[in-house]
Amino acid sequence: MTVAGIRRQQAVQTEAELKAAAIRVFERVGYLNAKITDITVEAGRATGMFYKHFASKEKLLEALLVDLLAEGDVSAEQPDHPTDFRDRAAIRWHVAAYWGFYRRHRAVMTALQQAAIVDEGFAQRSRELLEPDLGHIAGHLAGLDLPGDPLVAASLFTMTVSTTAANWHSGGWPGLDENAAVETVTSFLHTGLGG
Repeated sequence: MTVAGIRRQQAVQTEAELKAAAIRVFERVGYLNAKITDITVEAGRATGMFYKHFASKEKLLEALLVDLLAEGDVSAEQPDHPTDFRDRAAIRWHVAAYWGFYRRHRAVMTALQQAAIVDEGFAQRSRELLEPDLGHIAGHLAGLDLPGDPLVAASLFTMTVSTTAANWHSGGWPGLDENAAVETVTSFLHTGLGG
């Protein structure tokens, strides 16, 4: 391997270590309370190394969002991915997939929500990055007699799923197991979308 190849490999490894450290810090103290020095100490790196990879904490979070979207794209390409929301099973597949995704990435999902609340620029950039996913959901609504624009209906779908998943994962529905929560959200959306 060339010297340039080794340096690229080290840079990729350092970036991955900084991202992993940021997630651990976000889990402990939340995004808003996390400092760049907290992240670099967690990663065992000098603060200057952070700035070689990310211009700011917001840019690091944006990179984590891009990683999550890439993972979501892989899920959407699965052969068992149902696409017709006239079918309740297709809605349930999407609700359950998101529920598990949220569980695996809770610290980052919470960080994204916190950052969007305090930084309108970050909120706008997040909306831009999420726009293709919204279009994907809107495509699943074809054939339904929607009360309005498919992108608005897709937004309502995604907001319902994300908000209820966040609430459930933070202990908002004591005594309701995960499967029952997924079934409740699925039934609500199926009924609402089916009119």
